[in-house]
Amino acid sequence: MPVKLVKIEDASSLLLERIMYTKRYTLSLDRGRCVGCKLCEAACPKEAIKIVKPSDFKDIEEPPKRITVTVLEDKCNFCGICSEICIFGAFKQNINGEEHIPVLESESFPKIIHEVEVEESKCPVGCKICEEACPLNLIEVSFDEANSKVKVDVDKEHCPGCRICEFKCPYNAIHTRKIISGTIRVDNALCPEGCRECVDACPIPGVLFISNDGKVNVNDLFCVYCGACANVCPVEGAIEIKRVSFHHAPVKSGAWNKALERLTSTLNMAKELRSKSAQRTYDSVRRLQLGGRVKK
Repeated sequence: MPVKLVKIEDASSLLLERIMYTKRYTLSLDRGRCVGCKLCEAACPKEAIKIVKPSDFKDIEEPPKRITVTVLEDKCNFCGICSEICIFGAFKQNINGEEHIPVLESESFPKIIHEVEVEESKCPVGCKICEEACPLNLIEVSFDEANSKVKVDVDKEHCPGCRICEFKCPYNAIHTRKIISGTIRVDNALCPEGCRECVDACPIPGVLFISNDGKVNVNDLFCVYCGACANVCPVEGAIEIKRVSFHHAPVKSGAWNKALERLTSTLNMAKELRSKSAQRTYDSVRRLQLGGRVKK
């Protein structure tokens, strides 16, 4: 039993702590990075995370200005799944002041891969196209003009994988991969006249836009399939997001399979399981061929 349970939240953050005799578990949420999507809510095995609107905050004098999430302190077990599944890096899980995600250590949940590679040798001195293109200000470019060198720092931890930087770079210097593969569909016949809730909620500019006829249209080239748009849409069924797969490190766990089913679908979960089974069979054959060794 915890010695003390603390929950503090305001417009910009949430802090949940479970203080034990020898350990202090801390879960924090940066609402400046939270886009109000459903990834953490869907993945949480304890149903400890809930989507909340600004009007739901009755005890906060200045509530958040947009949809966000809260954590139910009586249900959270500080497993760290929310911290790992959040592609925007809004959650942080600590134990005794050090970042620690128990489900990764126990290998019951996979490491989500934020893949962004930069070939700085291709970058000309003076170019900041990728820095200016990043919608979340996660890229910083610096120059060593004396040696004609360019340094490109990418905050991968908070990068949701929209790939705008890659497509905007004229030198083919940035290579990225989407974290989530999927599809998004907008039935703009259902859209209320003048409504742009989804456009304003989308964290990636240009994915959703109002066309000349006043209807919402979608360009899914840069969509990260987070679901923030569907959460704020006032008409059920107007926005449909289907997630197919996640880019993650290998894992063998029923906990991930259950989370994957909630995040995608039973069909797509089954596809991943079949893919893993095929890979294990391939590895077994390779071991026999290589005398017990598998080349990486």
